[in-house]
Amino acid sequence: MSTLNLKSKKLLFCVISIAILVMVVSCWNLKSGGSCTMSNSSLLAPLTNSTSEHIGNSINSVIPKTIVPKFSNECNINEALLKVYIYDLPPMFHFGMLGWKGKANQTWPDVSNPNRVPTYPGGLNLQHSIEYWLILDLLSSTIPGFKRPCTAIQVMDPSLADIFFVPFFSSLSYNRHSKIHGKEKISKNKFLQDELVKFLSHREEWKRGGGKDHFVPAHHPNSMLDARKRLGSAMLLLADFGRYPLEIANLKKDVIAPYRHVVESVGNESPLFEERPILAYFQGAIYRKDGGMIRQKLYRLLKDEKDVHFTYGSVRQNGVKNASKGMANSKFCLNIAGDTPSSNRLFDAIVSHCVPVIISDEIELPYEDVLDYSEFCVFVRATDAVRERFLMHVLRGIRREEWERMWRRLREVARHFEYQFPSIEGDAVDMIWGAVHRKISAVRLDMHRRSRFGGLGKSG
Repeated sequence: MSTLNLKSKKLLFCVISIAILVMVVSCWNLKSGGSCTMSNSSLLAPLTNSTSEHIGNSINSVIPKTIVPKFSNECNINEALLKVYIYDLPPMFHFGMLGWKGKANQTWPDVSNPNRVPTYPGGLNLQHSIEYWLILDLLSSTIPGFKRPCTAIQVMDPSLADIFFVPFFSSLSYNRHSKIHGKEKISKNKFLQDELVKFLSHREEWKRGGGKDHFVPAHHPNSMLDARKRLGSAMLLLADFGRYPLEIANLKKDVIAPYRHVVESVGNESPLFEERPILAYFQGAIYRKDGGMIRQKLYRLLKDEKDVHFTYGSVRQNGVKNASKGMANSKFCLNIAGDTPSSNRLFDAIVSHCVPVIISDEIELPYEDVLDYSEFCVFVRATDAVRERFLMHVLRGIRREEWERMWRRLREVARHFEYQFPSIEGDAVDMIWGAVHRKISAVRLDMHRRSRFGGLGKSG
């Protein structure tokens, strides 16, 4: 009887094995054109679990588990955290500034091939290129088979949107078109802002909520100078609040985005403690106005320290290359307030795995609601930093073990500050969409409260 049971079990095992083999072969043959009856979730479960373990401290400890996006070749509208409607503004507001010219009535370039996407100008322009990366990500979100995080997806029906994206290269417009040329009465930058305000003020979507559910890029501190007051009810994409009054920009409604770093990332080739002979590094403009005057005071205090590099620098004459090398050879990188509380220097330090020393009391930091910067940065109040020997005492007092703890955390979080196309899970684009998503509940609450009695008295 036991022999019979054994034979039966072997036969059943063979039948099941053959069935699975046939199913796998069927799936393979149908890969290009058909659909497979095997559950995607059962096939991908081991990969998903492995990926979660691999990401570990880097992403799951940063983003609450309830909002970790699904990473897939297909982004379903019901799976995306954020549904975004992007206005079809004419190319002169965006890719037209890059020299792109589409066919008649073509608003957007074809982004299905990343190698053929119009490139953004280099140099210091890149540090405020955030809207460029966000728009590319949205345009690619509905391309079948395009691999990217399913955090935000473009919707064509405004009624389905959580947020309305205003596709204006405002930072590039400021950098390139702020001056008046020839017989112009106003600059092209001001003209574009005026046209944008007219466009939005006539949209029913803007009127319905007073613009509160609109997302407007203004990352350069001087961008949108003419329009920012009129569009201040919207969710703004900013570098900091340095040049904004509280009623126009604040943490309750706006999103702080990291600068796009200028220096090269060190990646996996990150020098160790003993391979970084420079204790503290700063290279940039020393003589600044307003809050930036602290740079002059620190220069006088630190310029004669033998293991400190504190000097003037710019992008000219291999400035970026020298800064890349200098930061990678330094244990600490000074991020000191300048004309505004923030600069790309902080993010250059992060991708150099050089522990940032933040001396900027008014700075706002990207996605700080999910990221604890004290784990990989040193914060020093400005009033303390300018005291004789104070800063040197702090830095020299940080032992190797403590520095290595911050260095390891830097290596984990650096990818959250990388802009790229296509976007990948946990990079800067993905993190910004997550930050927008976390603002939506408050936006909806405010809009719903304001509409309580909005319909009364409108019908006879």
